[in-house]
Amino acid sequence: MTWRRDKTLWGLTIGLAVLLALNFMVPDWFRSILTLSLARGSVALGLLVLWRCGLISFGHALYFGFGAYTVGLLGRYLGVTDAFLTIACAVLAAGLFSFVLGFLLRQYRGIFFALLNMAFSMILYGVLAKLEELGSTDGISLEATTYLWYAPLGAENKTALFIFAAILTWGVAVLVHLYLRSTLGNMTTAVRENEIRLGYLGYSAERAIHAKYVVSGLVGGFGGAIAALTIGHVDPDSMVYWSVSGDFVFITILSGTGNVTAPFIGALMYELIRTYAFDQFPGIWQLIMGGTLLAIIMFLPNGLWSLVDRRRGRTGTAADALRAKKEEA
Repeated sequence: MTWRRDKTLWGLTIGLAVLLALNFMVPDWFRSILTLSLARGSVALGLLVLWRCGLISFGHALYFGFGAYTVGLLGRYLGVTDAFLTIACAVLAAGLFSFVLGFLLRQYRGIFFALLNMAFSMILYGVLAKLEELGSTDGISLEATTYLWYAPLGAENKTALFIFAAILTWGVAVLVHLYLRSTLGNMTTAVRENEIRLGYLGYSAERAIHAKYVVSGLVGGFGGAIAALTIGHVDPDSMVYWSVSGDFVFITILSGTGNVTAPFIGALMYELIRTYAFDQFPGIWQLIMGGTLLAIIMFLPNGLWSLVDRRRGRTGTAADALRAKKEEA
């Protein structure tokens, strides 16, 4: 399949164009929701990579928080406010940490993998909450973001950040899509279905999982950096706590794992539902979120993206997906 015929790349590009157009049409509060959706969708994209291997993490706020706190600490101790530099450092820090931790986690599967991620996430939460040098429970406030020589203020800063985040997120989604189409990326199904057979073919399932875990950590760190710049403040409760990891799992279930575009659609739906529920029904907004999740599991077990698959005439099975891929190739 060539780039010209890749519908996902076209869809991502059209989505970017729509977002850039919306930037000039929506109020500031909705622009913030869109930017946070890009941040949370990026973390859910990392979970998608793992989910296709049959693995799920209950602690991916670990990398979300790692990226966010890298941005906060760079500003607090080094005075770095440039978005390019802070995001690059956040991604590298999260990627390095996931690479080191991956040597341990690649040996586990199922609930053990999920809960070990959660355990490390809560360890980071405890460290951040206790150390005053890291902001303790009060967190760290960020200075106004700059972009190389450009230093927008007020509403211009939010507009510039949204455009910046949208373009970078488009690039991240394209890279993950190309990775999933590569030989290493195509091992996701093989790892999930039969690791022993994969070993007979000369590939290491543990190494494949390790690589996917690092990709997931890199994308998670990127999402945390965007969220930190959007909110302008980082703290343990909103960045690293176990409930934040639950939000990412919620978004992944809501969106489905059929396409790299799905996590961003699911993240936007999640932000809109939560914002509306909290605004209109502050006493029972968690009940509304839980009911939404149950409805998705019951009526759309493969997530919102399954609606797109149904429209294309797919049944959602692995055989149909393989057949469709051969027809498109």
